Amino acid sequence: MFAALIAAVFLFPFGAALGSATTEPPASTDDAESAVLGTGDWVSIQIAGQPDVTSYVAADGTITVPLVGNVPVAGISSTQVANRVAKALKDGGYLVDPQVTVQVTQPQTQTVSVVGEVQKQGRYPLSARTSVIDLLALAGGTKDTASDLGYVVRTDDAGQVSRYPVNLNVLTNSNEPPPTWTLRGGDRLVVPRAEHFSVEGEVSAPGRYRIEPGMTVMQAIARAGGITARGSEHRIQLKRAEKPGQYKTLHANLGDPVKADDIIRVKEALF
Repeated sequence: MFAALIAAVFLFPFGAALGSATTEPPASTDDAESAVLGTGDWVSIQIAGQPDVTSYVAADGTITVPLVGNVPVAGISSTQVANRVAKALKDGGYLVDPQVTVQVTQPQTQTVSVVGEVQKQGRYPLSARTSVIDLLALAGGTKDTASDLGYVVRTDDAGQVSRYPVNLNVLTNSNEPPPTWTLRGGDRLVVPRAEHFSVEGEVSAPGRYRIEPGMTVMQAIARAGGITARGSEHRIQLKRAEKPGQYKTLHANLGDPVKADDIIRVKEALF
């Protein structure tokens, strides 16, 4: 019975349910092109059929664009800047249908904050290619108490707040692909404290363990060493907290998900 249980765990490993943990924000445009510009930022301006131009946001909040001169850009996204430059070129009679792209190449004013179970909480400067891994490195890495699942909290131009799960297990597991999407100015990386569950009864190593993303009762029992010869996979009890200090007792199936503070008890076989 124990061998069958372990075989099932290898078929459905702890990382198998991590798809949602690496879900990326909707990407209708490149993140770097959607950054909000501020004083000191350097930008690349590409105008179809014209030489590329590099400019920076001056103290008055403008960039200098060939033909049209200074264009106010502070406080708007680079996509909006591109639209503003295109309109200026068209209104000035310089180009009939200008195709313009603007990208922040060296942001000076953008920052990202890190809170939770990291060595150094705080705000950190954001470059055009800063990744979650880079940001965690700036924060000194995660603590031993950190969860394997973190969240990037992002507020869009309309004030809508979204939360995107990020698999932080890439820091300790080289087999996990790193998150590839780029952070934006104003993002907040939240690293919560790890959640735990307990296993009691007829298992080889009763105790308290960390919850892995997507973990099931079967995987939790395997983490505790598997069911002993006296135990039964058909007599598993699950105590789940309803309120602080109050639990309800359920019959558990091997495929049931494990939640924070669950107590799994494997009982003796009847025969």
